[in-house]
Amino acid sequence: MARVSTALVILAALCWGLSGGIGGMLMAEGWGVFLVAFYRGAIGLLFVLAWLGLRPGHHGLGDRRLWAWSVVAGLGVAGNFAFYFLSISRGGVAVAATLMYSAPVFVYLLSFALRLERPSPVKWAAIAAVMLGIILLTGVHDVGGVGVTGVGVVAGLLSGLCYALFIFGFKYAAPHGSPQAILSIAFSVLVVVLVWPAQTGQVWAAALSVEWPLFVSLGVLGAGLSFVLYVIGLHHTAPAVASIVAMVEPVTASLFGVVLLQEVLVASQVLGLVLILVAVTGLSVYSTSEVFRRHW
Repeated sequence: MARVSTALVILAALCWGLSGGIGGMLMAEGWGVFLVAFYRGAIGLLFVLAWLGLRPGHHGLGDRRLWAWSVVAGLGVAGNFAFYFLSISRGGVAVAATLMYSAPVFVYLLSFALRLERPSPVKWAAIAAVMLGIILLTGVHDVGGVGVTGVGVVAGLLSGLCYALFIFGFKYAAPHGSPQAILSIAFSVLVVVLVWPAQTGQVWAAALSVEWPLFVSLGVLGAGLSFVLYVIGLHHTAPAVASIVAMVEPVTASLFGVVLLQEVLVASQVLGLVLILVAVTGLSVYSTSEVFRRHW
């Protein structure tokens, strides 16, 4: 069961990585950032509503706390999708995916400042490695002909912080209801938040365009199937293992950008990407081990 669950988490991360590349293809065709983010979440909503219908019992939808924390999760996932695709449009898939993956480091820095987390030499070393990696990754001004702008860098980091907000909301909503109910509310919030900037006219135009299979693929891989696989997989996957296999997402997105979108990463950027992935993954595993030691 543990192996099957780990495989499901890997598949979810793979789907998320592919969705970044698909989003990049759609934006290259002229579709807007918010429209792409809207479709990813809207199609995901259809999946989780169907999942909720298959398991209607013990959903907790009558609990106000479930709704409150699920709304927080929804705002987080809306920001994550929107900022992620904005970062892709301003810096490329490889840069955006890696910057999003580095966001937990900035959560650590905030935790240090608020004295919620105890600093250690290992944590500081990992943070320093990530900072160096970001400098190397974004210091080159041409990635496949698209400049890595300040907006692209900030948007990439904000996408990760918004993902952390989603995890925060999901964690505190979980004791009050089912994952299906939480995700249904969260994705509903996303649709409400993003439908106006996506523009209703463009939503209909996209549905009738020749690119509609890409929009469907984006939603199925990026939010529908992937979130279902991830939630199911986490039931029997250790947090440390989940942290390691999560690296599949930025690696997949980076390969998609380089191979299919002809993005070019020079040697210093590849070094920066590797530094960030290894440091963040190592920090996640170390923190999980630290928590385990405290409890036992």
